[in-house]
Amino acid sequence: MVLDIRQADQSDRDAVARLLDEAFRSDPVSCWVFPDPEHRAAVHGRFLGVFVDVALAEGRIDYAADGSAAALWLRIPAGDPEAEPVEDEVPAKMRAVADPGNERCELVGRLTGAVHPTAEEHEYLLMIAVAPGRQGEGLGTELIRPVLERCDREGVPAYLEASSERSRALYERLGWEFTGEAVRLPDGPLMWPMWRKPLG
Repeated sequence: MVLDIRQADQSDRDAVARLLDEAFRSDPVSCWVFPDPEHRAAVHGRFLGVFVDVALAEGRIDYAADGSAAALWLRIPAGDPEAEPVEDEVPAKMRAVADPGNERCELVGRLTGAVHPTAEEHEYLLMIAVAPGRQGEGLGTELIRPVLERCDREGVPAYLEASSERSRALYERLGWEFTGEAVRLPDGPLMWPMWRKPLG
């Protein structure tokens, strides 16, 4: 398979947010954040739209030309103990934009942020989405393969949080390894932080 990939820009913002909404509407973490399906349908797109805004402003979005898949990446520098990471501001913004009365909007970001590695510069796969009708075709793998190949050439690690057993297995096939410290959402699902050392 050859996937035609381009970099998304501001004109793609709403389409990418809709894709994330559709792809993650039944994801275990999304269902935990918004337990009521009707409420989730109303606010989920706004919630994930914050990720799109962050990636457009601070990183990049690799986007299938046919709109079937998108990967949101941030290049995270090695940690400066004196610096305030930009991702520290994101959980509160997600809550404010999507569902101000729902503390889970913010908590999921706080918990994942607490275990995010800071010692080395790395590529952070913030989110990857494939349209529900196209899942299982290998689009996600093709979308992120060029970034992983560049990481291997440049000697740069990559990081993500898997939100389901299925996605964890996919990432393991691509060289990521579970860090050993799962994120436990209160009375909810697990998330698996995963680190990928550059190959070669």
